[in-house]
Amino acid sequence: NMTGQSSLLLRKQLAELNKNPVEGFSAGLVDDDDIYQWEVVVIGPQDTLFEGGFFKATLTFPRNYPLRPPKMKFITEIWHPNVAKNGDVCISILHEPGEDKYGYEKPEERWLPIHTVETIMISVISMLADPNGDSPANVDAAKEWREDPKGVFKKKVARCVRRSQEMAYD
Repeated sequence: NMTGQSSLLLRKQLAELNKNPVEGFSAGLVDDDDIYQWEVVVIGPQDTLFEGGFFKATLTFPRNYPLRPPKMKFITEIWHPNVAKNGDVCISILHEPGEDKYGYEKPEERWLPIHTVETIMISVISMLADPNGDSPANVDAAKEWREDPKGVFKKKVARCVRRSQEMAYD
């Protein structure tokens, strides 16, 4: 039974992260009765424009995890080429497994069942530090990041960081 297996696996990962937290993020359940809904907080990586931010997001796991990837959505506003304006995170390892019909991604860059919450979060943190401008989810942010990274892009990110700090203490 797939649901039994996936919930077992997610419980194991949660216990592991509670026991050995990984630098750069924290993770827990939105509701203790639902192992498929996680809340994560990404700490803006040092020496990036996002430094000092606390960005809340949800990870929603499918019942057939790990065969299929979770969906990740930022709740805290974040201005980034690879995060849609509604908060959806768009990175290769969260894309459905198999061939990319557009040919941007190699199959091994996409979702693989060996991925865990930890490897997902490490990818997201590195995405914050190093955006991928090739297939942006937020075209405006991508354009600003390419054309004026130290100007308008930096300003918008700084505003998100400030707001995230205010929200973190609410």
